Amino acid sequence: MVKHVILWKLKGELSAEQKAEVKQGIKAGLEGLKGRVPGIVEIKVNINGLETSNADVMLDSTFTDYESLKAYSVNPLHVEVANTKVRPFTEVRMCLDYPID
Repeated sequence: MVKHVILWKLKGELSAEQKAEVKQGIKAGLEGLKGRVPGIVEIKVNINGLETSNADVMLDSTFTDYESLKAYSVNPLHVEVANTKVRPFTEVRMCLDYPID
């Protein structure tokens, strides 16, 4: 299996209310892909970071294998969520993919 973890920082010009709405949209959009995109074992989005955090949103997902992760990245359902709920509102993205037993 493969872990796919992403941290995002939202755009600074968003108000606190806008950030809260964006976070909910990202969470609903990405978590809604489970059962719809092949290879996803688990997918969770954390939007409740403590004030000591320097990221706003974390995706913690697990895939059956590396090929499933690569297919997910171009899957139209995922691309739609990324293009409408994530990319327009984020300014920093960090990703770590790694194998797990």
